[in-house]
Amino acid sequence: MKAIQIPGERQMEIVNIPEQEMKPNEVLLRLKYVGFCGSDLSTWLGKNPMVKMPVIPGHEVGAVIEKVGADVPEHLKPGMVVTCNPYTNCGKCASCRNQRVNACQHNETLGVQRNGAMREFIALPWEKVIPAGNLDPRTCALIEPMSVGFHAVNRAQVTDIDTVVVIGCGMVGMGAIVRSALRGATVIAADIDDEKLALAKEMGATYAINTKTEDVHARLLELTEGFGPDVIIEAVGSAPTYQMAVNEVAFTGRVVCIGYAKTDVSFQTKFFVQKELDIRGSRNAQPQDFRAVIHYLERGTCPVDRLISADVAPEQAPKAMLQWSEAPGKVFRILVHF
Repeated sequence: MKAIQIPGERQMEIVNIPEQEMKPNEVLLRLKYVGFCGSDLSTWLGKNPMVKMPVIPGHEVGAVIEKVGADVPEHLKPGMVVTCNPYTNCGKCASCRNQRVNACQHNETLGVQRNGAMREFIALPWEKVIPAGNLDPRTCALIEPMSVGFHAVNRAQVTDIDTVVVIGCGMVGMGAIVRSALRGATVIAADIDDEKLALAKEMGATYAINTKTEDVHARLLELTEGFGPDVIIEAVGSAPTYQMAVNEVAFTGRVVCIGYAKTDVSFQTKFFVQKELDIRGSRNAQPQDFRAVIHYLERGTCPVDRLISADVAPEQAPKAMLQWSEAPGKVFRILVHF
């Protein structure tokens, strides 16, 4: 079957691979749409330390069930539109023991630590297959990245009396904006791209700040009556945005970190103590986060088409990845259709 493979730095090719042999507890999915994630771009650029080349990328899935194994529950049937939970969990580490399987110490995400979903078919354990209600497969490819943002809002324990700043209005950041708004919080979107900020306001942000052209500190004090935001969610992964989160959050505020900073970050650690901050990591997503995103998307209010920057065939994927690398801040999601 046809698959997309990244064999080395700045390389991508179409390859033919054998079909998987299904196990009794597995479901065979026919892939319809698979999204390229920021981790896939890092892999292509040769900057993803968790990947061993060559690798088949992809873990943002919109698919249809082709076949089910003998031991698969009856609620999963051929023809159903589904997405998948692309993470593994060992069941033995501290995270798994504490029922936070999304942060499993030995997790292997599709397309990162193991071959992913950029192929025509993939067999997965039935527990990892998530029915997508009345959504179409194209929309399903947006579920996983948005669920990561939804999970960060859970980690922040956002309520309706909070002011929440989301730094970074990519797909994950948009998920955090949506769920914070759904919980009744006042949401401030922060990014360097005005088009993304305008879309963030359509998706639930009350205010928008261009961190490249505006005085972020003065603007946040203005919008929060001098207190600073209760919650800052970092969804970029850079030293300046990590520092911004710690510096600008209110006293006794919560900082939730999603992005991986690519370099060491220096902090004024006195703020950790003086502000009595809660600084929390947020990794991947839990099953309830996937369900919450599906529930949101089923409303039909999400501007799906505007979140999809390109929709390409496998043969067009190398060119699309090159274009993305040249303007990474302008892209939400590139989907590959099989």
